Amino acid sequence: MVIEYDGTEYSGFQRQTKDPTVQSALEEALTLLTGEQIHVNGASRTDSGAHALGQVVAFSTDSSLPLEAFVKGPNAHLPREIAVLQAHLVPHSFDPRRDATSRVYRYTILNQATRSPSWERWAYQVPGQLDLDAMSASLRSLEGSHDFSPFGGAVPSGRSTIRRIIRTQVIRYDNRVLVEIEGNAFLPGQVRRTVGTLLKVGKGKLSPETVREIIDGSSDQRATTAVPAKGLCLMKIKYKDFPPNGYKTNENL
Repeated sequence: MVIEYDGTEYSGFQRQTKDPTVQSALEEALTLLTGEQIHVNGASRTDSGAHALGQVVAFSTDSSLPLEAFVKGPNAHLPREIAVLQAHLVPHSFDPRRDATSRVYRYTILNQATRSPSWERWAYQVPGQLDLDAMSASLRSLEGSHDFSPFGGAVPSGRSTIRRIIRTQVIRYDNRVLVEIEGNAFLPGQVRRTVGTLLKVGKGKLSPETVREIIDGSSDQRATTAVPAKGLCLMKIKYKDFPPNGYKTNENL
């Protein structure tokens, strides 16, 4: 399944004991639809308050319902902040997280002096001039495979902190600055700390050279400032072959 959600009222994607999450809401809707106890696996564990336009989840079911029912059915039970966009039949071996080749995240900065009720849930307001050329240069220096531990949160002992950034972009669209990053995977908080660092560069408080020194290990500085999750959106999960050839899809219904 490909799903979209406004994560403002949710404590991230992954199921938690007490707090509402996207995974819990989706599993509840699918359980009501199928009469089975459904457990879904997601491609990315988005942060509390972050959004998604292209999250991918997978689950197993013995239901004989037609494929299109797995779009219309869950949407009848899901809260208005969550929607199923597509449903696909995939092999049992399909793993939405491990089979992904890359993830695309976008962070939206509202670059204006006054707040905007229309963008309050979707963007982080930053007043004042931003040097987009310096921000772009800093972000490009992160492309390739690096140890991103200075930009990420804690990971379990023994886990690798090497990640590969495939593509980056900083663009202005009217009063918004969009920071887009595609990588094979990300450390906890990596994108938000990266954007926080870029804003320091854009404000002239940090140089692109210092960012390069942080990522190449010649500086002991860390990216400690994380921007709010509300500006973060998971745009797309990419796969080598998804949906698999020869399997049904509802995307043209």
